[in-house]
Amino acid sequence: MEQLTNSYKENVDWFNETLGVGRSSDIVSRDYIIGNRRARLWVIDGYGMDGTLERMGAFWLQLMPEQVKDLTQMQEFADRFITFSETNVSFDASEIVTSVLLGKSLLLMEGLAGGALMDAKEYPARSVGEPPDGKVLRGSHDGFVEAVVPNMALLRRRIRDPHLTMEGHQLGSRSHTDAVLCYLDDKVDQKLLAELREKLKRIDVNSLTMAQESVAEAIRPKQWYNPFPKFKFTERPDAAAAQILEGDVVVLVDNSPAAIILPTTLFDVMEEANDYYFPPITGSYLRLVRFFTTFLTTFLTPVWLLLIQEPERVPGWLEFILMEEPAQVPPLLQLLILELAIDGLKLAALNTPNILTTSFSMIGAIILGDFAVQSGWFSAEVMLYMAVVAIANYNQPNLELGYALKFMRLILLVATGLLGLWGFVGGAALLFLVLVSNRTISGQCYLYPLVPFNGGELKKKLLRIGSGPPERKGA
Repeated sequence: MEQLTNSYKENVDWFNETLGVGRSSDIVSRDYIIGNRRARLWVIDGYGMDGTLERMGAFWLQLMPEQVKDLTQMQEFADRFITFSETNVSFDASEIVTSVLLGKSLLLMEGLAGGALMDAKEYPARSVGEPPDGKVLRGSHDGFVEAVVPNMALLRRRIRDPHLTMEGHQLGSRSHTDAVLCYLDDKVDQKLLAELREKLKRIDVNSLTMAQESVAEAIRPKQWYNPFPKFKFTERPDAAAAQILEGDVVVLVDNSPAAIILPTTLFDVMEEANDYYFPPITGSYLRLVRFFTTFLTTFLTPVWLLLIQEPERVPGWLEFILMEEPAQVPPLLQLLILELAIDGLKLAALNTPNILTTSFSMIGAIILGDFAVQSGWFSAEVMLYMAVVAIANYNQPNLELGYALKFMRLILLVATGLLGLWGFVGGAALLFLVLVSNRTISGQCYLYPLVPFNGGELKKKLLRIGSGPPERKGA
């Protein structure tokens, strides 16, 4: 059935069958007699606000026949007797079913054309506590949750501007997942916005199983070989609001607390909320430390491997970095094994019960490391440098960027170990080429404002200037 018919019984039977009344235990329906007219209400148990629906039902049961006898349209009944702030009347049966599954309550009434969809829902949700991967010493300690409506409210609370637009979309032919484009309509790049709308319309999937990641993979540029992140994800409303004020677009996806920020360059990914909750000099220092440690994690072990391969070229003041005693395993193989071992320990810790995580980490880091050195398999220098890399990698907040740099580091290690200096130079050139060839969703160079060079914007990205995030000028 595409449209509601004039037969109340036929409509009720179709909705009972389609929604699964009696088949699904969470589909609740209730019959009423309103002014001598039959009526039926459908709602999903766990979504409906029981107290509100109970008060509305009691009000409808008190209506006298003369109050409803002249009504022929459900819209007339809704205007006079339904007090929900968000109520609409629909004649499209498929749209009504989708709305009920999204949490709205459906009311059909004998002799009235159309079905009333009342937004008397309350999604199960956790509190807006601070996200674990975006903690700050100062500033707000709230975070996005898995419901899109409270997330929109958190942004609206920070940007009280009528130009702030929350553009809703439904994705997935079966899941009908809500996705919202958040932007300032007088500041956003209209070309980018139109492109995003078109990409969202072209998403042809049954459901968004992985929420925001499913959306990201559908709209990102098709460069599977390039591991660097095309988007910045955040669970902090203040960070998302700051990006919107810069003219960016923030995408909220239902069932996920992570917001997608786009377009995003490498320097945007490296930014952190703590940079703006401290005075400029402190924020600049923290940012420069983050850039330095990121550079260090990428090049420390490849440069060390290059130096120990040609010890005669090492100056006297750097001789302490050379290996005192060779291990049974070649240095290159040691580094590659430890790169994999660190990720293996991360995965093991992720699946370890919380009460045992600390003990497990100490066993993996201390006992296994000490045994590997004493047995002669690994050298103490390799363990030291890999420990520095593993710890320093946590200085930058983006997990995807950390793994992208790890892949580049592995390429550098293999190239340096096999080809020496020319391998190191070739690997570094490949890293730069991958970064330059990467493009944001708006077509901007990933290294802007370094490539193409913009001195003023680069200064703003490297140093914390002013009281808030810098204005993006574009390239």
